[in-house]
Amino acid sequence: MSQSKYYVVWVGHSPGIYDSWAECRRQVQNYPQAKYKGFASQQEAAAAFREGYAAYYAGQRSAASCEPKLSCPDWVLDTLAVDASCLGNPGVMEYRGVYVRTGKEIFRVGPFPDGTNNVGEFLALVHALALLKKHNSPMTICSDSRNAIAWVRARQCKTKLARTGRNDVIFDLIARAEKWLRENDYTNKIVKWETREWGEVPADFGRK
Repeated sequence: MSQSKYYVVWVGHSPGIYDSWAECRRQVQNYPQAKYKGFASQQEAAAAFREGYAAYYAGQRSAASCEPKLSCPDWVLDTLAVDASCLGNPGVMEYRGVYVRTGKEIFRVGPFPDGTNNVGEFLALVHALALLKKHNSPMTICSDSRNAIAWVRARQCKTKLARTGRNDVIFDLIARAEKWLRENDYTNKIVKWETREWGEVPADFGRK
């Protein structure tokens, strides 16, 4: 569970600032393309809510860029970084891909109820592989999840996540991802993002 104490809901059933994850979850579950984030203090949350989602994440993308804040090798700048967020275990899960050099969000999927971070990381990798193959791109993909990378190489999502009835869409995505891996070859390299050396992966949602 996230240790955040205040939650901003920019886009949801009722946008605002909430002081419990349970209340935040009620505002974002089953809301298409909900936008939300946890903060450690009420002051940070209030400032982010006033700034608005687009302006806040524009600043975050700039700060997350490998150049010059992060000490990653030059080749990493031209990769697609993927990551997932899951508030709870299981909890509300989503995933996305970001072009490292610019911080531009290339894709974002979710949020969905009753998922896990590992499942989100796996789905993000397969989504990236399928997208790059569709565009005939040889771009390297970076992920900070050893489990997800291993699952992709095994062509199987080895999750212990239980079906709840509310997460059927996640299991449908898993089935589609595994089918894609069985039926497609790819040449894109998948590289472990070295967080200790390079800083936080640019696709991180900043909700720790």
